Amino acid sequence: MSDGERSDPHPNESLAAEAYCYLTTTGRVTGLPRQIEIWFALQGRRLYLLAGSRYKADWVRNLRKQLRVRVRIGATTFDATATIVTDPDEDALARRLLIEKYEGGYAGSLTRWGRTALPVAIDLDA
Repeated sequence: MSDGERSDPHPNESLAAEAYCYLTTTGRVTGLPRQIEIWFALQGRRLYLLAGSRYKADWVRNLRKQLRVRVRIGATTFDATATIVTDPDEDALARRLLIEKYEGGYAGSLTRWGRTALPVAIDLDA
C-alpha cells in the first residue's frame, strides 16, 4: 500500500457509496499488477462486479489464473479473493445491486449489460 492508502477491516456505507473501485489483478502472462477502474456494489464484505465482455475481459482472464486480488475503494485498500458467481440466487443479487446503484446516474440503458454481463464476487479479507 502507498502512504496515502489505509487498510480498513470493516467496509461501511461510505465505501459502498463510492462511484468506482480499483481492482488490481496479476497479469496472467507477465505476472505484473494490472489495475482497472470499475463499477461495483458492496454487500457486507463481498463486492460484486459485472464483466460486460464476460470471459474475454482481461481482468477476468487474469483473476481466473490468480484469484488473489487487491481492491481500492476511496482511500481504503483490501486484499481479497475473487470468484466467478455461479449460484443463480447470488447471480441475481449481483445484477440487481449493480443495476440499482448505477441506472439512475447513467444516461443510457443498463438493461442488456445487467442481463448479459458476467458476475464476479470479491471477498474482502478481514
